Amino acid sequence: MRLLLEAIARLARHHPAAVDSHTVRKVQAVSDEPAEIARQLVDLRIEHRDLDAAIARLSSDARGDELQLRRLKKRKLKLKDTIARLESKLIPDLDA
Repeated sequence: MRLLLEAIARLARHHPAAVDSHTVRKVQAVSDEPAEIARQLVDLRIEHRDLDAAIARLSSDARGDELQLRRLKKRKLKLKDTIARLESKLIPDLDA
């Protein structure tokens, strides 16, 4: 977890647009407890679904802000990656 936070901090220093403060808070809030990960997954899935609806509304508007649309899509992809990472934490490691 510490290494992940350090990597995010480095990325934020060098590429501030790539990491928003919301992402940093979400990662910091995640523990290794399965119950906490499951709760976090629920929150992230809700946020992902809300972003999907916002993107659909903005896409259907002919006067929609293209920059805002791109930002929302990028945020949605980040959420998808975070969800996948957390889901993989819930899968127990199998010794081969």
